[in-house]
Amino acid sequence: MRFILCFLALLAGSQASAEKLTLDRLHSDPSLSGPGVRSLKVSPDGARVTFLRGRDDNQFQLDLWEYNLKDKTTHRLVDSKILVPEENLSDAEKARRERERTASLKGILSYSWSPDGKQLLVPIAGNLYLIDASKPDAARMVASGNVLDPKISPKGRYVSFVRDQNLFVIDLSTGKEKQLTTDGAGTIHNGEAEFVAQEEMGQTSGYYWAPDDSAIAYKRYDEAPVPVVRRFEIFADRTDVVEQRYPAAGDPNVLVQLKIVSPTSGEIRNVELGANPDIYLVRADWSSSAKALLFQRQSRDQKTLELVSVDAATLAQKVLITETSPTWVSIFDDLRFLGNDKGFVWASERSGRKHLYLYDMNGKLQHAITSGEWGIDRLLALDEKGGRLFVQSNRDAVVDSQTYMLKLDGSSANKPVRITQGDGWHDSSFARNGEVFVDTYSDPDTPPQVSIRRPDGAMISWLERNELNASHPYGKYLDAHLHTEYGTLKAKDGQTLYYSMIKPSGFDASKKYPVYLSTYGGPHSQHVARKWGNFFDQYMAQQGFVVWRLDNRGSSRRERVFTDANYHNLGKVEVEDQITGIEWLGKQSFVDAKRVGVFGWSYGGFMTLRLLAEASDKIAMGVSVAPVTDWSLYDTHYTEQFMGTPKENAAGYASAGVYSHLDGLKSPLLLVHGMADDNVLFTNTTRMIDALVKRNVHFELMTYPGAKHGISGRGPQRHVYGNIEAFFKKNLMPETK
Repeated sequence: MRFILCFLALLAGSQASAEKLTLDRLHSDPSLSGPGVRSLKVSPDGARVTFLRGRDDNQFQLDLWEYNLKDKTTHRLVDSKILVPEENLSDAEKARRERERTASLKGILSYSWSPDGKQLLVPIAGNLYLIDASKPDAARMVASGNVLDPKISPKGRYVSFVRDQNLFVIDLSTGKEKQLTTDGAGTIHNGEAEFVAQEEMGQTSGYYWAPDDSAIAYKRYDEAPVPVVRRFEIFADRTDVVEQRYPAAGDPNVLVQLKIVSPTSGEIRNVELGANPDIYLVRADWSSSAKALLFQRQSRDQKTLELVSVDAATLAQKVLITETSPTWVSIFDDLRFLGNDKGFVWASERSGRKHLYLYDMNGKLQHAITSGEWGIDRLLALDEKGGRLFVQSNRDAVVDSQTYMLKLDGSSANKPVRITQGDGWHDSSFARNGEVFVDTYSDPDTPPQVSIRRPDGAMISWLERNELNASHPYGKYLDAHLHTEYGTLKAKDGQTLYYSMIKPSGFDASKKYPVYLSTYGGPHSQHVARKWGNFFDQYMAQQGFVVWRLDNRGSSRRERVFTDANYHNLGKVEVEDQITGIEWLGKQSFVDAKRVGVFGWSYGGFMTLRLLAEASDKIAMGVSVAPVTDWSLYDTHYTEQFMGTPKENAAGYASAGVYSHLDGLKSPLLLVHGMADDNVLFTNTTRMIDALVKRNVHFELMTYPGAKHGISGRGPQRHVYGNIEAFFKKNLMPETK
């Protein structure tokens, strides 16, 4: 309470004399968020909390740190620069980081604990190190040669990894390395997730250990059927011709197999995936006893998802659960097994909202664990001994994230107990036994604060209090900080839309201000959230703009009637809802309705083009970065989930794409794209350029040599956002030129 009162008092002071943010400061060190932490984990023995943290002189160079729960000390465990002074990444690793949105980071990006909590497995720059937690300076390299996806086996006997498209293990008792697959080469990959699985299905791995170390289930795929796209990656000093197997909507996908290999004998057995080869293998897991391998098989049209149980000894199969939908069935990571094969927890949206259900191992439904007019985001922890589980949800506020406890027996299905405090955004990471968790909390006025807590939410200690005071990196800008307001509007069909708004510095209700509208608009994303970190929004508000965001129908963390609204016609309801927001803004006395500009990246870039094409009478300008311009150019799994194939939904593809609407694009446009983008291919923009030229539509263009989809790196990011600001000011604040 004291902090809030002090903060409000500071805001009440004169903002005219306050030091405002600058673009240079947004893109320099130390981080304005303070000493942030990533990849929080509680050690298996519950003695330590480990995390990744950027350096004071380079927030993108990550080291491994620990907090000791016994003596309450924090110190750096592994210095990434000492481990590997200079990183040289393989093309495969660069591509993987682009998929995981970590392309801007260096140093230690991931790590894992041994089951006994005594050792850590740390990959860095293609090498693999095993580190004794009690003697971290004595790091031991156990593998090299551009290893991918390393793991310590569940019982701790082995280290496994992928190298050169094959699966390997190291027996830690002997130190001997063993190659388990040998046919990986060319278009054949073992133990890896294919491109669309990484990009669209949340698959970060392609192999799965049995809990008793007896076997590994792994994905083998052949990408030969996938068409080759010849891309020109244009760098500052060269042009590379890249032949990428990119499955665009309607194209063949990889041919996938599921196999089981023994790490001791090397015997490989094939698991049948069904008569139809044109499916997605979206998940695989082992039962608690290792007697059954369970995989999830999704139909190509994504309207059916089956959970299949395979007897590990005989390979006999049984379909346990079949989920269907007239639109699509979502993929989740919430499958958890009870001990001694007593059953499993399963997530489903069959009720119209995501809820959890308990099944026995024969696929018989026991009861709902959660229910009601709310839904969960994810299952955080299962405490079988205590008969409880913990979930993340926006039950209390759509723009928030909180942690809740429920009874495993279903008795509290619609009465979850909230254990996190403070309105805003909480991310929780639980110990394996559910006896302690780490809570990362923020709101738009509070940078991330990390605390260690008991299962009832009671504080144990701070891990990173991160107080916003004079010594904080953001402290000198606190007087200029602007509050974010939240509210709701109604869509044309009556559904509720959430928005956020920041009014400009020195706000005067009698004046009229231009609008900086930031949009994403696409599925799997929430753009309006009550959390810290929208520094460019703050910057633009301090430059004199009303900053506006609105989550249209189709965006995530909502009920299915909301997310399904854009099915088979991407862009229609999204544009409708954004225009609803723009029209509402135009009626506010402090908004200049003739000076509304829109910016978006990726799906947001697509939205920018569609909005300008359909509402140039209401939108004065737009900046579109890395846009999809024709959905037939984007990948299979994402596009077909919402649009079907171009063959079966030709009219929908024509309507959803930008080109059939371009005659309406009259307002100034800045088009931006990385010239080595392997996600939203640069072809989207070159085709857009050609279409605009043919229509004699003048626009501005900025391309970035060698840049991927995120145009990552401090220099390029500073340049991109400098261009965005300049274009907004040139068109909406000509007096500032």
